[in-house]
Amino acid sequence: MDIPLITSNRINTPELAEEILEQGKADMVSMARPFLADAEFVKKAESGESSSINTCIACNQGCLDRVFKKQRATCLVNPRACYETELEYVKTQVPKKIVVIGLGPAGMACASIAAQRGHNVVVYEAEKLGGQLNLAVHIPGKKEFYETLRYFKNSFEKNNVIVNTGSRITAEELQQMNCDVVVIATGVKPRIPEIEGIRHSKVIIYKDVFGARPKIGNKVAIIGAGGIGFDVASLLLHDEYSSERWMHEWGIDAAYAGRGGLLINPEASVQQRKITLLQRKQGKMGKSLGKTTGWIHRLSLRKAGVEMLTGVDYRRIDDAGLHIVKDGEESVLDVDTVVICAGQLPENSLQQAMLDSDKQVYVIGGADEARELDAERAIRQGVELAAKI
Repeated sequence: MDIPLITSNRINTPELAEEILEQGKADMVSMARPFLADAEFVKKAESGESSSINTCIACNQGCLDRVFKKQRATCLVNPRACYETELEYVKTQVPKKIVVIGLGPAGMACASIAAQRGHNVVVYEAEKLGGQLNLAVHIPGKKEFYETLRYFKNSFEKNNVIVNTGSRITAEELQQMNCDVVVIATGVKPRIPEIEGIRHSKVIIYKDVFGARPKIGNKVAIIGAGGIGFDVASLLLHDEYSSERWMHEWGIDAAYAGRGGLLINPEASVQQRKITLLQRKQGKMGKSLGKTTGWIHRLSLRKAGVEMLTGVDYRRIDDAGLHIVKDGEESVLDVDTVVICAGQLPENSLQQAMLDSDKQVYVIGGADEARELDAERAIRQGVELAAKI
């Protein structure tokens, strides 16, 4: 009997959907989250403008995580989803010259919507477009943030945003600029805890991990077990990550040789590093992780043999390793590398320097509040400001 087959899940581009249909893998394709990310998905695909689609990155933060907490669903990359009658992008009748400093999630979102509304937007970024999203794309499972970067780059070109990367602007230069509005979206800087020996050669800050992985030892302690700590642990477990490795780790048989598509006797993966994840707080580790995906991150690290220690006091770092106190007992973790993931502080020095400016000055994103690295909050704050300027 010929039974029609509908397939779904992680089909987030017109090209992928078409490939599935052309190869006869399914008769129909079902999508849900991609339409939250871009309500004009079908229209753009039909008109050959798929490069301008705001792609779903499968983070679940704005949609499923909210639904399971009995909150209104929305979308990390498209905060207007399910807020269409409250958050409107109306064409401006009075175009302003807007300068945005910083091109992380908040700055990109603000610049994009402000330009769509008809404002003249100029942006400055000290490094390159994307801010700390350029770190996130290296984390296993977060590669699709590249699509978000592609979307904003396309939006800037389409709406004539003048982009200056590799440009670090001073307060004096800002004061002299001919503009109506200044948006400070300069992001965050790592918080460095006061631990004796924090400048030891074993110590590395989380943002420097991405370019220094070959230099990191085989025995690693990670101070801080928020989202960044979990991400860094995942990154350090493997120098390479692929869908094949993921299926092997979770016992999935892509050849369907075993019953239910499961590997009969999966071999444990050989981990490249011994990692210890530590936090000062007592209680559940990874409590701040997303409701729908947090359990996956915790289980993945446990399966990989990552040791998780809570209620830890840090004494010092020296040649012997990381000296800690847990449950009243002192011990030394014999590690080669100590990675600091102890939170962030707002990078808002420009805000302080612009307090007496005669321009309208706004602060958004991590520069406003450095809680975790919350791209959902940053993007929402950016588009809400752009909608009302």
